[in-house]
Amino acid sequence: MEISSKEYTHFFSNNTIVPVDQSSFKSESSASKEKQSCCGGIKIFLGALSFVYFAKALSGSYLKSTITQIERRFDIPSSLVGVIDGSFEIGNLLIIILVSYFGAKLHRPRIIGAGCLIMSAGTFLIAMPQFFMGRYRYERFPSTINSTLSLSPCLQEKSQTPLSALEKSQAKINAGCEKEAGSSMWIYVLLGNLLRGIGETPIQPLGITYIDDYAVEENAALYIGCVQTAAIIGPIFGFLLGSLCAKLYVDIGFVDLDSVTISPKDAEWVGAWWLGYLIAGVISVLAGIPFWFLPKHLPKPESRKDSSTSSEHSKFIIEENKDQRTSYWQQAKLAEMAKGFFPSLKNLFGNPVYILYLCASIIQFNSLIGMVTYKPKYIEQQYGQTSSKTNFVIGLINIPAVAFGIFSGGLIMKKFGIGVLGAAKLSLGSSFFGYLLLLSLFAMGCENSDVAGLTVSYHGAKLMTDYEEALFSECNSGCSCSKNDWDPICGENGVTYVSACLAGCQASNGSGKSTVFFNCSCVGTFESSQSSSAVVGPCQKGNECPKRFLYFLVISVITSYTLSVGGTPGYILLLRCIKPHLKSFALGIYTLAIRVLAGIPAPVYFGVAIDTTCLKWGSKRCGGRGACRLYDSSALRYVYLGLTLVLGTVSIFFSIAVLWVLRKRSSPQDETLSANGERGACGTKSRKDNFVNSDQLIQSTYWPEKETRL
Repeated sequence: MEISSKEYTHFFSNNTIVPVDQSSFKSESSASKEKQSCCGGIKIFLGALSFVYFAKALSGSYLKSTITQIERRFDIPSSLVGVIDGSFEIGNLLIIILVSYFGAKLHRPRIIGAGCLIMSAGTFLIAMPQFFMGRYRYERFPSTINSTLSLSPCLQEKSQTPLSALEKSQAKINAGCEKEAGSSMWIYVLLGNLLRGIGETPIQPLGITYIDDYAVEENAALYIGCVQTAAIIGPIFGFLLGSLCAKLYVDIGFVDLDSVTISPKDAEWVGAWWLGYLIAGVISVLAGIPFWFLPKHLPKPESRKDSSTSSEHSKFIIEENKDQRTSYWQQAKLAEMAKGFFPSLKNLFGNPVYILYLCASIIQFNSLIGMVTYKPKYIEQQYGQTSSKTNFVIGLINIPAVAFGIFSGGLIMKKFGIGVLGAAKLSLGSSFFGYLLLLSLFAMGCENSDVAGLTVSYHGAKLMTDYEEALFSECNSGCSCSKNDWDPICGENGVTYVSACLAGCQASNGSGKSTVFFNCSCVGTFESSQSSSAVVGPCQKGNECPKRFLYFLVISVITSYTLSVGGTPGYILLLRCIKPHLKSFALGIYTLAIRVLAGIPAPVYFGVAIDTTCLKWGSKRCGGRGACRLYDSSALRYVYLGLTLVLGTVSIFFSIAVLWVLRKRSSPQDETLSANGERGACGTKSRKDNFVNSDQLIQSTYWPEKETRL
């Protein structure tokens, strides 16, 4: 075939006279170098993005591990802690659409790097209240404080307490009120988490689409699986860091630790929650550095250069030649890019698979976010574990199962060449069996601890009346006790009493953690009592509880793995069933919907529901309700697991609808070819449709052939 002079001139417009044979030889050499550059560049970006995912997941999971610590430190209920947790999603909401839509047209790596700096600033801000608020104060009877003064817990007459001691105690309370009344330091935690959300916004939509644009098509699912696996490794270290910090007293380095009279087993214990945020902030700064040195574009893989459907095309780019495209990018204005915003939005919402999958994901994430947020609290209250041990167990046992499940999902997709229809089946199957396993956890809870006046009467019978009235009995009627105090002691009969005063104790010996109470009238009247003494701190759960906790861990690990297997197939389903140039925008809308309709409300209404199971609320120093000290174990189990299962079941019905639509749009031939990676359920009904240049194909019936292959 002869080449016309115009075509020849146009082809060599940027060169001087070059022999054809030398040019072809040069092109072969440059192609080899370009291939190496492409592979190296995408792998460097993959490593950098994986580290960023690790950093943001570490700080996010550390926040989950400190939920109970923040609740106790700032004396706030679970519902307000849920608002603080949801502020991260609010930060995403503020800029997610702008970042996902316009960020794809700009320098994506540098935008991710800037987000890391903002994320680290927010993490540092969360830790700041520790350095501005006073030392942590907890409720303790004066006799348990290191002192030579010995007082009777049961104050039958105020004259038993020396006046100087009462005045000193009252003066401390008044001083605390003056400081507390003028500050709500938890707001800084909320603002810092909000800033974290803003900084994290560009990482997912820009990072994932950057990989999908420049990676070899067959490796896209595996690369995404690697990134998501790194995002799960982060929580392992986040919860382990939370476990370490929970062992350290909150004011470590500021007070004498020998003067601390509470232990990590107490409901009032607060660990060094602020320390982990300083560490997470430094890691976020380091994670953002490589992105400032990565290029805006990478060379396209050879397999994508000659295919019009194998790479992400923007409607704002005229694909004539490289020089014209570069010139157009430089001259593009923000207003010109914005013209296609609403048509693009209409195209997305006209796609039934995208909408149904979005609904399924929103409801499922409501279930998962609520479950993960309050899982440490559930383990602490249900099985009587310390915050440190709870975080250690979640980080070392539960999270690795999730990481392995997500990676397994990506590996299965690549190994068996599963298409879009197969991805939908795999995602549905993992959700169904995962929630089915979760159902068995209802039988693995512990009964309520025996707490006199709250769960049992002072004579040993199960309590059915209002707990505030039941706190007082004949055995403590002669004592001047407050129903608002929470200073638990453990009687030798195995029953916990809200305070030494309500236990009717007449004398005490020792100080600090070694204090022993004697002549406790309420302990002696209990039906199984053989002695009337008690020690500081609550009693341990029943003998069956440790065994049930072990069963809970085993089922929880299997459930976590099963649910997470569907993670990567879900991502592939999302990416392959939309127009190529809308991938960044679709991921942005998807993330926005998850943040607004799941990330923000789920922790709040889960927290409100959990608050309804509280049996004993703490009291703030200046009056008013503080953090919950004791929960009804049975009610907590049904509320926590029940909400999770109901939401999960609804999401499964939407997943079934997704599969039904995909089956309806695919022919048997498409399903067969999909297994070989050639075509899939999201493909058009005929190969001819792929070449029709009509606006009708932009609607939900149009999914390019490339989007059906891995």
